[in-house]
Amino acid sequence: MTDVANPPAHFRDYLELTKPRLSLLSVITALVGYLAAKPEGDLLKLTFVVVGTSLAAGGVAALNQWLEHDTDAKMHRTASRPIPSGKVATGSAFVLGTLMCIAALFLLFAQVHPLAALFTLLTIVSYVGWYTPAKRWSTWSTEIGALAGAFPPLIGWAAGEGRVTALGWVLFAVLYFWQIPHFMAIAWVYRRDYSAVHFPMLPVRDEAGGKVAVWSLINTVFLLGVSLLPVAFGLATPVYGAVALLGGGLFLWRAIVFLRPVGRDRAARKLFYASIIYLPVVLAALVVDRLFLV
Repeated sequence: MTDVANPPAHFRDYLELTKPRLSLLSVITALVGYLAAKPEGDLLKLTFVVVGTSLAAGGVAALNQWLEHDTDAKMHRTASRPIPSGKVATGSAFVLGTLMCIAALFLLFAQVHPLAALFTLLTIVSYVGWYTPAKRWSTWSTEIGALAGAFPPLIGWAAGEGRVTALGWVLFAVLYFWQIPHFMAIAWVYRRDYSAVHFPMLPVRDEAGGKVAVWSLINTVFLLGVSLLPVAFGLATPVYGAVALLGGGLFLWRAIVFLRPVGRDRAARKLFYASIIYLPVVLAALVVDRLFLV
């Protein structure tokens, strides 16, 4: 659909273009990094971190949809998005996304810390410039996207401490390994949509799903391991360790069930639900532990 054919967009259409719910995850994980760094109380800086991360996440989402509007139009799950549905013009999406990313970089560089701005730039470049096009040609696009999605805690940590120490990189690893089973579960459920647009991701190529399940399990094991590193190195107390072990164990069980050929679609959905419960619980436990117990 051309720009001329698009009716005037409303505010809610532009808001939808920024994927506010997905963007909220980036903001929350950046806040986790900021608070876990145990910074001095600076409400203004905290506000700038929230605003800057929100702008970057929303801008990246808009640019992602600008680049993928052709494939979005062919998939049932994404056909109603603002661009393929004709609610927002492609040019408008590009301008909005670009301006939001520029504003985020300027704000974080000028008001927070240059290192926070650098990690934000890496997020934008890796997601828009690497992950989004890689979905069309690489089986490893999920892993590339997970790399981009793991930067927000580093943005927050750099904002809080001015550098990134060991625990900040542990958070990066937690976010990275969490995303693999999370998105493998989603991609397995919607594999026919991805197949229709010829995305060569693993759930499309692996028709039986055995490799998808094994890869999800491997990354869940890594996730459980790295989530316990803060306790091993004295950066968190056994209280956090107990939460991470219990949450990780339940997540791991769901990944094990996903291995079974029978009922794999249902198991994928349960693995997805386990992932969205696991992450906020474990991250909240770490923040509380760092602020009040360490």
